[in-house]
Amino acid sequence: MSLRPVVKIVKGVPASDGDGVRLTRMLGTAEAQMFDPFLMLDCFDNDQASDYMGGFPDHPHRGFETVTYMLEGRMRHRDNTGREGVIGPGGIQWMRAGRGIVHSEMPAQSEGRMRGFQLWVNLPAKLKMSAPGYSEFESEAIPVEAREGGVTVKVISGVTEAGTAGPIGGGAVDALYFDIVLPAGSRFEEPVGADRNAMLAVYEGQVRVAGGKIDALSGVFLGRGDTVLVEAVTDARLLLLAGRPIGEPVFWHGPFVMNSRDEIVQAFEDFQSGKF
Repeated sequence: MSLRPVVKIVKGVPASDGDGVRLTRMLGTAEAQMFDPFLMLDCFDNDQASDYMGGFPDHPHRGFETVTYMLEGRMRHRDNTGREGVIGPGGIQWMRAGRGIVHSEMPAQSEGRMRGFQLWVNLPAKLKMSAPGYSEFESEAIPVEAREGGVTVKVISGVTEAGTAGPIGGGAVDALYFDIVLPAGSRFEEPVGADRNAMLAVYEGQVRVAGGKIDALSGVFLGRGDTVLVEAVTDARLLLLAGRPIGEPVFWHGPFVMNSRDEIVQAFEDFQSGKF
């Protein structure tokens, strides 16, 4: 067993996106621009409707996948393929933008707390122009693994060492996406092969990784090894994200992520000419 060390800890950056939605950006910042194959991770947690009601009106994407995971609240998705649905508390939507899609993500509530995450996952060149598609699951369809010490692991994507499999296979990068609850004094240990990059997103409490204490709303980028070990200093919650790095050039401009500048220009031209 080789424990993964901490390479970098980045405190989340307050930001605003869409039509004024307040959020904390944990990946996709000046300090942590991307972590192959992951491009961006936003955490939104707003009690005041004025901080989220603007939502994310119609906008395009090409060349990657968006993963929306709701903890509290309800978000409605609509797009130009005619698809529409609501992601409720504990639910997940894994959307492949592929060759192009125009969609909106708007609150399906006018009061109460809105809390969750959106992760952007890159696609390899051979899949960037694939057909758009979705996987959507309500909370009841996502298994929760109980471990010693009151630890629970909600398995959204991938498979744990104990064999608990999430409803989403992991997509093109064989991603692991676990939501972990740690009572104070407990620990989480999980093999994660050296062929995957791995990071943690601590969003409640304080944990210890490789001897260092890490507070909430921090991204923790892990180095080479084959095992992730986290110890809870206080009651804590965090995400474990891991995926096979793609290792290709990344040209990223706004809602488009491609492999070359020419492909970005083409994406804008295709969108403006109504080809999405």
